[in-house]
Amino acid sequence: MAMLLRGGQVYYQGQLQTADVLIKDGVIQAVAPQLMVDSDTVQVIDVTGKLVTPGLVDVHVHYREPGQTAKETIQTGSLAAAHGGFTTVVTMANVDPVPDTPEQFAKQVALNQTKGLVHIYQNSPVTKDLTSDQIVDMVAMKKLGAVGFSNDGHGIQNAKTMYDAMQQAAQVGLPIAAHVQDDALYDHGVMNAGPVAQRLGLPGILGVSESSQVARDLDLAAATGVHYHVCHVSTKASVDLIRDAKARGVKVTAEVAPHHLLFSDDDILTDNSNFKMNPPLRSESDRQALIQGLLDGTIDLIATDHAPHTDDDKAGGMCHAAFGITGSETAFASLYTAFVRLGIFTLPQLLHWLTLAPATAFNLPAGDLQVGKPADVSVFDLEQQFVYQATDYLSKGHNTPLTGQPMYGQTLLTLVDGQLVYQQED
Repeated sequence: MAMLLRGGQVYYQGQLQTADVLIKDGVIQAVAPQLMVDSDTVQVIDVTGKLVTPGLVDVHVHYREPGQTAKETIQTGSLAAAHGGFTTVVTMANVDPVPDTPEQFAKQVALNQTKGLVHIYQNSPVTKDLTSDQIVDMVAMKKLGAVGFSNDGHGIQNAKTMYDAMQQAAQVGLPIAAHVQDDALYDHGVMNAGPVAQRLGLPGILGVSESSQVARDLDLAAATGVHYHVCHVSTKASVDLIRDAKARGVKVTAEVAPHHLLFSDDDILTDNSNFKMNPPLRSESDRQALIQGLLDGTIDLIATDHAPHTDDDKAGGMCHAAFGITGSETAFASLYTAFVRLGIFTLPQLLHWLTLAPATAFNLPAGDLQVGKPADVSVFDLEQQFVYQATDYLSKGHNTPLTGQPMYGQTLLTLVDGQLVYQQED
């Protein structure tokens, strides 16, 4: 049956406008004010006063299947994405086994397509096992559907390995999405190095463990011409390096995670493992630099780094807990509440960073509402305050400090190819 979303504030062609959205056969048929339809053949849903957007796009999630399904499955991860208004995601390759051969990669893609409730694209590893210096068959991975290459969770320690990988990725025309971490400087820390870590008696992670690899990789990217994408930027030094590289014409894009925009290490008052993530929450000056980097275009997009864990994974304080924070279900609402309602970002800016910008960076067929294109659409309530409790998450993981925090921007419904994949219960 056809569907009409009636009277919403629609984010369309980069602007907000009051309009109706007509969907038929999984495709957007029209976006215009006051469309006339036959209510006997078209399901009319009144979304007056609600926000209607293209399905959000997240180019950095971890779904843990196969091998770690106690943390998350493709089904639960994609349901969590839909709960947060995301209809397109890109998954990282740190599953077990790592899909580092064409055969394993093909199996992973098939698993995503079979079990996913949203559009799931797959990153290939850069190297075998994510930690070796043996580069995967990039030509084969692209043919099988890879949208990029990433060893996320591990920094590539050998500069020659990164240089060779960049050359090959440039030849096949796909980005390398880098987790930038010099392991020797990282030195088994658990939070940002600085006064807060000292007060809590916890081992710190130096900011230069990130920025030193960013500097190295930007030089290598300039030399190879690859599209180099910096995952989860966390320091002012990294932002400055990326800004300078863009001015020099280096083909670089960068993402920031919601938690690095929302929190600094000043928010860590106790040894609370829900604040343990990699890269860690940095200083307040770093956080402000990330915000400025988004506003001036140095950072291109927002991606969640959705990293679910079990309660046992997160037990025992920072020194023993796993790194990672969930983000799919809280990203839009937390950012809307903290930045749009306070006038720091405009709503169109935030939506751009969560839709068309990530889709463009990874060349994905998503991120905007277009007549004739698949009906991937999300509807949000911007007026009613709500609070997530641990039992409200559809992800298996609820490892986030946002639980219990009042927010605005709750997802009301999410459509993928015109099919309802999430709807808020009355």
